Amino acid sequence: MDMSYIINELAEDREAYFHAISPPIIQTSNFAFDTVDGLRKAFQDEMGGYLYSRGLNPTVEILRKKLAALDGAEDCLVFNSGAAATTAGVLANVKGGDHIVSVSHPYTWAAHLFDRILPRFGVSTTYVDGNDIVHFERAILPNTTLIYLESPNSWFLDIQDLQAVADLAKAEGIVTIIDNSYCTPLYQRPIDMGIDLCMQTATKYISGHSDTLGGVLTGSHTLIRKIFESEYNCVGSGIQPFNAWLLLRGLRTLPVRLDRIADTTEKVLAFLEDHPSVEEVIYPLGQGYPQLELAKKQMKGAGGLLSFFINADKIEDVVLFCESLKHIRMAVSWGGHESLIIPKAASIQAADFDPRNKTHRMLRLYVGLEDADYLIADLAQALAKAMG
Repeated sequence: MDMSYIINELAEDREAYFHAISPPIIQTSNFAFDTVDGLRKAFQDEMGGYLYSRGLNPTVEILRKKLAALDGAEDCLVFNSGAAATTAGVLANVKGGDHIVSVSHPYTWAAHLFDRILPRFGVSTTYVDGNDIVHFERAILPNTTLIYLESPNSWFLDIQDLQAVADLAKAEGIVTIIDNSYCTPLYQRPIDMGIDLCMQTATKYISGHSDTLGGVLTGSHTLIRKIFESEYNCVGSGIQPFNAWLLLRGLRTLPVRLDRIADTTEKVLAFLEDHPSVEEVIYPLGQGYPQLELAKKQMKGAGGLLSFFINADKIEDVVLFCESLKHIRMAVSWGGHESLIIPKAASIQAADFDPRNKTHRMLRLYVGLEDADYLIADLAQALAKAMG
């Protein structure tokens, strides 16, 4: 199915809403029935029609079909945040006494789920270096039911061999789930490589405007229905119609935004790699990236997120650099129109700063839609102030 068709036409029944170019926001909590039999059928199969907007909603339905098609998946659910999508995907596939294998350094709220919530119900997690399939093989136990991946992840940008992990998991009867927020379906399609459930935080590139939250979970009809009939409806974490409409709006420009961001990032990357105050830059398609060949094999692009280390002797150098930036904002998240930066040092106390620990000198930069020269000039003047 052609990407342009998916983004601009798929699931848009314009004849049903006055041939409007932009789909309507069906801002309703529930739906009426003409017959008792119709209501009875809706009770029996809530995923088969519209009953209550906690479950299905026409505006959300348009978005669901587009996102499933982009991922090459059979079905999709859209949540009110990426964390909600991850939590539902995990909870649906574990029970008391089960074991999870996860890549190390997962997203904060994924780690919170694995370390604080699931242990209360007897579910344990083993973290592995996902760079080598052997680490997954060694970590699998008789009670392992789920493998959690992030490729690339959002700080160290580690990737995993998705095809190899999927093959291993299928041989062992284990469900796989991946956070694909970094790449989006335009740059990586894990479902095509055998991954069972694909999550992305729609807050980021899908929205593209930093004005709404959202989470996406795609997979087979069977897996998605299982989640819909339990975690999705029970927790009530589905996205609201207006937020879904904002994501539809953002989806229209996703290809052109990603192309622009990727082009600008290459120029910013070259500047940082050549700067004497920058020790190292991590970028999945950068020439110094240790898994470059694997990245090229399974990724079509790498977007605008990179990490780098500055040669700071003290935390004040890191602080001065960040606070000297005039146009690059200091904030969490990424994927919007604006460039953002966040220092790893913000997660430690100043007294604990150790320049010998590279992560204390680490910064994550997101390159947005601004001109490359505009961003490079901002980075240059801030580095000059902080590093002399």
